[in-house]
Amino acid sequence: MSKKTNYIDISERKILLRVVDVFVIVLGLLLGNHFFNTDYILLNSQEVTKWLFILVIYFFLFGEIFQLYNLNISNNKFQTVRSVILATLATTLFYILTPYVTPSLPENRLQILYFLFLITVPLVIWRLLYATLFFSETLFKSIVLVGHSSKMEYLLNTIKKKGFYKIAGYVSDKKIDGFDNFINIDDIVLENVLIEKGVKEMIISTKGLSSEIASQLKLQLIHLFEESINIKSFESFYEEITYSVPKEYLTEDFYKHINFSTNSDNRLYLFVHRALDVFVSLIGVVFFILLIPIIFIGNILGNRGTFFYTQERVGKGGKPFEILKLRTMVPTKNDGPVWATKNDHRITSFGRFLRKTRIDEVPQFYNILKGDMSLIGPRPEQSFFISSLEEKIPFYSIRNVIRPGLTGWAQVNFPYAASIEEQEKKLRYDIYYIKERSLFLDFKILIKTISTVLFMKGQ
Repeated sequence: MSKKTNYIDISERKILLRVVDVFVIVLGLLLGNHFFNTDYILLNSQEVTKWLFILVIYFFLFGEIFQLYNLNISNNKFQTVRSVILATLATTLFYILTPYVTPSLPENRLQILYFLFLITVPLVIWRLLYATLFFSETLFKSIVLVGHSSKMEYLLNTIKKKGFYKIAGYVSDKKIDGFDNFINIDDIVLENVLIEKGVKEMIISTKGLSSEIASQLKLQLIHLFEESINIKSFESFYEEITYSVPKEYLTEDFYKHINFSTNSDNRLYLFVHRALDVFVSLIGVVFFILLIPIIFIGNILGNRGTFFYTQERVGKGGKPFEILKLRTMVPTKNDGPVWATKNDHRITSFGRFLRKTRIDEVPQFYNILKGDMSLIGPRPEQSFFISSLEEKIPFYSIRNVIRPGLTGWAQVNFPYAASIEEQEKKLRYDIYYIKERSLFLDFKILIKTISTVLFMKGQ
C-alpha cells in the first residue's frame, strides 16, 4: 500500500483559504505603502500588530457572513468576486468606524479608497486563481465505496452534490446509472482494489449484502486497518459530509448513535446561551420598534389586514405556547392547517418581502424573552402537524427535547419543507444539532442566518 496520493482535504482547503487571505491582505498593504505612499495603516508604527489583528478579525467575520469560506461558493468565480467585494466593503466600513482600536481617520479621505482597493484587488486575484487551479478533481481526495446498490446509489448522488471527493471506484452488486468505475463485489479482494486505485480511504456498508459476502469483507477489514487504510462506515461518512444524521440512525437502536451533546447539561454553556438569547432579543425588540412605522405603511398597502397574528406552537417537552408573528398571508377556508410552500398563493405582496427578509419573524424576540423559545433551536411546529408527522416519521417528537428556536441548523441548511420527505430531512438536521450543539455551532448558525437575511433567501 505504498502508492502515494496527493489531494487537498476539506479542512486543509479552509485553512489554506484563510492563511493565504491574510497573507494577501498584508502583502497588498505593504505594496500600497511602498508604491502609493498610503498612510492609513503605517506599517512601521508600534501599533501595527494590533491594527492588523483587528483587520483580520473583521475580515474573517464578514468573510463568514458573505460565505467566502463556503467551499461551494469558493469554486464559483462570479460568486467569489461578489463575496470578496461585499466582505472587503463591510470590513473597511467597520474598520473606519472603530478608530479607538484601529488607526485614526486620515486627513485625506482618498486614503480610505486606497485602503479598500489594496485589500480587494489582491484578494480577487488570489480567489480567482484558487477557483481556477485548486478546484480540480486531481486535488480531491480519492475514495472507494463498498456496499449494496440500494445504499450505493444514494451515497454516490450525495457525494456528487457535495463535491471535493473523487470516486476512484465503487464495489457493489450492480452498476449504478450515471457512475463509472464499477467493480463487481463477487469474490473481490479489497486490498487489490485499493492498491490499483492508489486509495487510502474506504467507505463501507454491509447492510443488504448476503451474509457470505459480508463475512468475507469483515475478515479483510482488520488487515486493511493494519495497512493504515482509513475505514469509515456509510453512516459516519454521510454525517461528516452533510452535517445531518442519516436515516439509518432513526431505528430502535437510536441510542447507539444519537446522544445529547455534552453541552446539554453544561451550566456555563446554558448560561451563555440564555444570556445571548436575552441580549439579542432586547436588540431585536428595539429594532422592531424602529421598523413599525415602515411595516405599518407596507401592511396597509400590501397586506390590507391585521398587523400581527398568533398561532399555537409546540415548545420544549411538548408544552404549547402562542407564537407571535407579522401576518404575511391572506386567510383561507380549509379543513385544517396547511403547510406553507414555495411561491404559496396565500402570501401577500408585502408578506413576500417580509418573508424574504425574515422581518416577519422579528416579533418572536418577545417569545424568546418570555422563555418560550430560544434564539437557536428547531423551529416550533403546530401540534396538528406534529401529530400527523409522528405517525409517519419515527422519532419526530425527539426535536422537542430542547427549546425551539428563531433560527436553527435545519433552517440554514435546508429549504422550506412542504412534504413528509422534506420534513424527515429537516428532522435529521435538527437531531444533528441536538447531538452536536456547542457555542461554535451556535455561532455558525448565527452567521449563516445573517447570510440568509442579507441575500434574502427566506421564503
